[in-house]
Amino acid sequence: MSSVRSKTFVWWLLAQLCLAAVSYSQNKPASWTPQELTDLANIEKTALTSNYGYEQLSYLTDSIGPRLTGSPQHQAAVNYVAGEMRKLGLEVTLEKAIVPHWTRGNERGELVSYPGQSKNLSQKIVLTALGHSVATPADGLTAEVVVVNNLDELHALGRERVTGKIVLFNREYDKRVRDAGYSFEGYGDAVRYRAIAPIEAVKLGAVATLVRSVGSAEFRLPHTGLTMYDPHLSKIPAAAVTAEDADLLARLTKRGPVRMKLLLQTETLAPVTGYNVIADLKGSQFPDQYVIVSGHLDSWDLGTGAIDDGAGVAIAMQAVQTIQQLKLRPKRTIRFVAWVDEEGGISGALQYVKDYPAASHFATIESDTGAGHPIGFVTDSSPQALETMQPIAPILQNMGVIVSRTTEEAGADISPLSIGGVPGFAPLMDSRTYFDYHHTAADTLDKVNPTDLRENGALVGVLSYALATLSTPLPRVPKPIPDWMK
Repeated sequence: MSSVRSKTFVWWLLAQLCLAAVSYSQNKPASWTPQELTDLANIEKTALTSNYGYEQLSYLTDSIGPRLTGSPQHQAAVNYVAGEMRKLGLEVTLEKAIVPHWTRGNERGELVSYPGQSKNLSQKIVLTALGHSVATPADGLTAEVVVVNNLDELHALGRERVTGKIVLFNREYDKRVRDAGYSFEGYGDAVRYRAIAPIEAVKLGAVATLVRSVGSAEFRLPHTGLTMYDPHLSKIPAAAVTAEDADLLARLTKRGPVRMKLLLQTETLAPVTGYNVIADLKGSQFPDQYVIVSGHLDSWDLGTGAIDDGAGVAIAMQAVQTIQQLKLRPKRTIRFVAWVDEEGGISGALQYVKDYPAASHFATIESDTGAGHPIGFVTDSSPQALETMQPIAPILQNMGVIVSRTTEEAGADISPLSIGGVPGFAPLMDSRTYFDYHHTAADTLDKVNPTDLRENGALVGVLSYALATLSTPLPRVPKPIPDWMK
């Protein structure tokens, strides 16, 4: 075939492909009617001018405060959110779930001997107990500190050099990963040591364990979070030290022996009854098919849980309030959920999936990544799900929501339903500063920009109503059950 004929054939083939694509587009059933697309645009416009979500977040954080699972503050938040949902005219249910009840108490760290120490002087170590840590003896414990950066270094020390010691896992949050746009991936790499530290340290005879705080800023703020125990092994106290103090311990232990006194007056009480707050905006055609819009109501107790995850609850409240304000009737039921005990092990979500089977759910949304400016949304479903949602893109792009992509997990609380194949969604936010404050005493309302919060409310409002009126079924892709959930 000559060069000219070859080029002609290529252009002819491209033309046929374009015609086929146009034909497919014209014959493909519309996901939403013109009126539904207008309704979606009105949801965005209305939410962007509303202060409702910020007012809810302000009350949760400033008036109620920290909402540790099992605490009176968490119950006060349950009652408040349930009352607000009733004011909107939604059908409210308080779903019981048995949840852990752990309290922090006093906590203190002090270096009592170290290389170059001046006579009769000691140094304070800024730390906080990890969630569900056991307590030290009433008057604390004193032991030598050994520092490792990973499990390989721990195992290289061996039992002889670990027995009777306090082990510090000095795994640093990689800011280069964050700066490349993968803040949660950077967190995931470091946070695993927070979970496994007491299990791995006690295997070699350690009496306590410390971890470098899993955060992206050095403000000498300790970051708390859940730690894990193996029921077949002894439980040892576990705490997080600040990045600055982790570096101090690493430097000093290279010079010689360092002894530390650790006091954690934690207490693990009997499990109690907690509640998922469920509120339904009933669907007009398929009331027994649910689209969940959610955040988790519990928080750690150091700050007031503004970005983790009071904001997620407020975003979900804003979404349903906007839809109700506009008097829109979705085809499917939009179900608001304020989850209990995400921080302590998702016992509320696990109870939910027992009470409400995955088969009755069309899709789920969870906001649990702060309150930064939204740049898009993610799904744990499939590329086909994103393709189906493309017609709503022009509605969102004016506020900078232009990215859509797949992810392994859209949210911890909705993950049990995702295992059953229910497509999960979440806002994709600017999270560059999220881990500066996450799980610290600095997680307070001032870290939330009201404009960003409104934008997230608009995104989740549009996304939830779009899913609740969608005429095209989404692919259902079951996922394997993770080991920790078995």
